[in-house]
Amino acid sequence: MSQPIVINLPHNLGAEEAKRRMQGGIGRLKDHIPGGAADVRSSWEGDRMHLDVRALGQEVTGHIDVMDTKVRLEFTLPAVLALFAGTIEGLLTDKGTELLEDKRPKKG
Repeated sequence: MSQPIVINLPHNLGAEEAKRRMQGGIGRLKDHIPGGAADVRSSWEGDRMHLDVRALGQEVTGHIDVMDTKVRLEFTLPAVLALFAGTIEGLLTDKGTELLEDKRPKKG
């Protein structure tokens, strides 16, 4: 049985900057997948990125919706990876939050 993961990542970057960062960060995704031979494919349809990741004989599909104040990740894990759903969710949350962190100098 497959396991859905839904994560909402708040940000204050605006949709355009958040999308740019998501687009730039997706290339580094395979660096975080064990086995080293991951195939990561993505495509954009408006503000939605469709994502397909294949590694170690498993396939994870999902999408990322970029909005003005949050990014919503939704993925479906195959049964064998559902055992690691908590770990995968934690990694996606940590790396996504890091990617969306506002590093602009504070005004004041």
